[in-house]
Amino acid sequence: MSENTSEQGPHSTPATPASTPAASHVPAGAAQAPHPAAGGPAAGDPAAGAPAAGNPAAGGAPWEREVLEKLVFAALNEQKAARRWGIFFKSVTVVLVVVALSAYLDLGWTGSDGETLGRHTALIEIEGAIESEGSGAAAVVIPALNKAFSDSGSVAVVMHINSPGGSPVQAGMIVDEMQRLRKGYPGKPLYVVVDEICASGCYYIAAGADRIYVNKASIVGSIGVLMDGFGFSGIMEKAGVERRLLTAGENKGFMDPFSPLSDKHKQFAQSMLAEIHGQFIQVVRDGRGKRLKETPEMFSGLFWTGAKAIDMGLADAFGTVDSVARDVIKAEDIIDYTQHEGLPERVLKKFGASLGAGAMKATMERALPALH
Repeated sequence: MSENTSEQGPHSTPATPASTPAASHVPAGAAQAPHPAAGGPAAGDPAAGAPAAGNPAAGGAPWEREVLEKLVFAALNEQKAARRWGIFFKSVTVVLVVVALSAYLDLGWTGSDGETLGRHTALIEIEGAIESEGSGAAAVVIPALNKAFSDSGSVAVVMHINSPGGSPVQAGMIVDEMQRLRKGYPGKPLYVVVDEICASGCYYIAAGADRIYVNKASIVGSIGVLMDGFGFSGIMEKAGVERRLLTAGENKGFMDPFSPLSDKHKQFAQSMLAEIHGQFIQVVRDGRGKRLKETPEMFSGLFWTGAKAIDMGLADAFGTVDSVARDVIKAEDIIDYTQHEGLPERVLKKFGASLGAGAMKATMERALPALH
């Protein structure tokens, strides 16, 4: 009996079922869109609900958020930096205003009158020439001396001086006040401590103290008076320049640098210098007393080292401000009573407002006696 079924060989092509739809032709590598009837991704698919990469509308890309964050933080940091600089400049302004007011009002350690500062050594500094301006002026030294002596907390007063000398008038006024205060405050000693040099008018002041302390190499002495200047009459005569000086008074042209110095005027100047020299010598003798070992050269204008000055009785011992406060006065706390130049004066001098006054002063004082 013959069978209708036939056996397929390895190379036979299987029959296509009639119900299978024909496959559509899609290019290789192209993504196939989901079938409309499928309704999108199946439930539970991880890709469901995830935004498409690179689509801003799907929640924003990470790099955009980073850029925005950086811009915001940069703006905040800039505001913080501006605020810090503002605080800094305001603080500097406040400090400068306080310093300027302090300098203008000449505020110091001593505070207001009558205020005490505890047990201490009062210090007054004199630096430079003894003249009508500067730390060696009587108008500066005398108020400082009064404050130092009147403060109940000051145990003693130390004048720290370093000067080649200067005006006998300024030195005389300072010495007179020193003597008055020593009598008014007998329990409060007044000491002088010499730095580099204490000569002429400076020693005039030092002689008014209770004791004088020096360094072994300090320059001390020069007890004398001088009056110096220049004469141009010979040069003017050679140059054919005639000096026309009209005066009302026989001696009104005395010490004129453009006129010859007569014997009469020279003798008058010498007598005036001798009188001032005598005043100087008397101050030294009164101040040093029996400690002074006078020699023919002591009042000749010579000066000596600090060690030699002690041997001659011109000074008492070696010492510094600190050693005197510590070992002699027994009050190591030192308060400076020196009156310093205020801010207005410093500003005016800085910009040269005093040049004219300085030139006039130099002209007027060219022939005044000086203790140098």
